[in-house]
Order: sequence, then C-alpha cells, then structure tokens
Amino acid sequence: MQPLKNDRFLRALLREPVDATPVWMMRQAGRYLPEYRKIREQAGSFMDLCTNPELACEVTIQPIKRFPLDAAILFSDILTIPDAMGLGLYFEEGEGPRFKKPVRTSADVRALGNPDPETELRYVTDAVRLIRRTLDNSIPLIGFAGSPWTLATYMVEGSSTKTFSRVKGMLYGEPELLHRMLTTIADSVTRYLNAQIAAGAQAVMIFDTWGGVLTPGDYRDFSLQYMQRIIDGLTREAEGRKVPVILFTKGGAQWLEQMADTGADALGIDWSTDLALARKRVGNRVALQGNLDPAVLYAAPDVIRERVAGVLEAFGHGPGHVFNLGHGINPDVDPEHAGALINAVHELSAQYHK
Repeated sequence: MQPLKNDRFLRALLREPVDATPVWMMRQAGRYLPEYRKIREQAGSFMDLCTNPELACEVTIQPIKRFPLDAAILFSDILTIPDAMGLGLYFEEGEGPRFKKPVRTSADVRALGNPDPETELRYVTDAVRLIRRTLDNSIPLIGFAGSPWTLATYMVEGSSTKTFSRVKGMLYGEPELLHRMLTTIADSVTRYLNAQIAAGAQAVMIFDTWGGVLTPGDYRDFSLQYMQRIIDGLTREAEGRKVPVILFTKGGAQWLEQMADTGADALGIDWSTDLALARKRVGNRVALQGNLDPAVLYAAPDVIRERVAGVLEAFGHGPGHVFNLGHGINPDVDPEHAGALINAVHELSAQYHK
C-alpha cells in the first residue's frame, strides 16, 4: 500500500509531530453544501443515499474537492446497525429518524440479531472500499459508529426524544434487560467497525451523542463500559500502521479522565469545555479533537478566524490536537464560512508546531 500524501490527521491522533494542526468537520458531507442537496434530491430519500455505495462515495468526496481538509469521513448514519437488526428505520420529513419496531420487551431484546457487515451492511463496507480507491491515498478515511447507549436511546424510544422517558424507564426499572440489549449492540458495533477497518477505514470514531444525559454513575455503567468493550475488541493495526480510535461523548466533559482510561487514542471535546483545562486534565494520555462552537460559522470570516485562533491558543504548543467543531456543522451555514475556518486553522496553527 502506498503511503498517504497527507497523514497529519493520523499523526496528530497518535500525538506525533505535525507541521500544522489537522482539521476536519463533523457532518462535513451534508446539507450545507449545495452539491450534496442536489445528490440527495436525485437519490430520492436519505436512506437511498446511504445504501448506494456510489452515491455515498460521491457525497463523502464532495467536501474534499471543495476544501483542503485533512481527513474524509464515511457518509453514512449511526442507525444503520439497528436498521440491519430488523427494526425498520425510516425518516419522517422534519421529524428525524423513526423505527417501525422499537425495542421495549424482553422478547424484543432476544430477537435482536448481530448483523453481518458483509451481508446486511455490505453497502457500508462497499462504500468504504470505493471511497478509499477514490481518495487514492491523498488523505485518510474515518469510519464510525454510534455508541451502544446512543443507539439504544433511538431503538427503545422509537424516534428522537427530548425526555428519554422510555429508555430511562428501562434503565431504572429493568436494568438487566437494558444491559443485555447494550451487550448485543456493543458486539454488533465492534464487528461493524472492524469490518470498516478491514475495508479500508484508517481511523474510527465512536459517537456517544446522548451519553451526556446520564448521571455520572449511569454514564459509567450504561455507556462507558460498553464503549470500553468495543475498544477492547477493535482491530488496532492495519496496512502496517496503527488505526486510531476517537471517543466522543457530547456533554461528557466531567468524565474525560475515565474516557481516557478506555485506551482510546483521542477524545472529542464539545464547545462547552475549556480546551486548555481538558488538556491539563488528560495530559499526554490522549489526543484531543475539537472544539469550536458550530454557531461561530454564522459569523463573518474575520470573526471565525479570531475564534479559530482562540481554540488553537487554548490547546497550545505541541502535538495531539485535531481541530474540529464541537458537534456537527449546521445545515444552513454558508460553505464559504467553512472554508474560512479550514484556511484559518492551517495558516494560524503552524506556529504551535515549531
């Protein structure tokens, strides 16, 4: 396998020296890009777009063509696993994801399968292989999955939620049932991420979008321990180099030390956390990824540049920082503003790596 032309993203995740801070954006392939909206309309539905490897490859590459990003991320959805388990994922316009068969009973949990990534989820691994060929070793490709707790929230609630009433009802009322469910999901996620790595993903990220809604004890018992189970089971080397793992709990700042204990290579940090303090707390144990407030991209380019400078200064000198937003880019952001962010990171960060 030929070496990557630009590997600063992978080097930063492993806290190795780089010439500039690498940058990518969560949801960088998405609705803020007019070229994405055009393909999405052609596809007919979001799931039709996700399940077509050629189209998934095309939208993954769109931001790479437009911006000098340091990594590409697979275009997919975190809910592909529960869909492959037979829960009937669909999307209501303006309402988000829904499941035809939510998981509410012991029988429902027993019925959950462990999808084979090369059969039920073959469209994802085929997309990974196609994206890798298309990137032609220019920059690395990130694979990803949702955390077991986050997937469980959707699977039990049956849709998005603001109260988490059903899944927390299960957590408090039938904890052993939820533990059985989370074990099944964790094993499926491990298998899924390893299949992405085998297909060519050069780093993987676990998105724990809803871990921050838990109490500290429940976070440890119902979220973190299952992400630990996944990390313990992951392929950590492929193509002659380490495959870094990024762990991201939105709203999880209070648990950074415990997250670093999992053996992840990097932690995603949302914008509510002081990056300088986060670095002080974890030291050199892990790299940090983040953490510009996505709403900054509504501001003028000079303000974006100023805020980028603030994030870079907060992390400070030395390796181990991947610049990103604190969560996904908003769909109504001007793409030129995203470009201003990326250019500012590259221009302003070199001084921190001398």
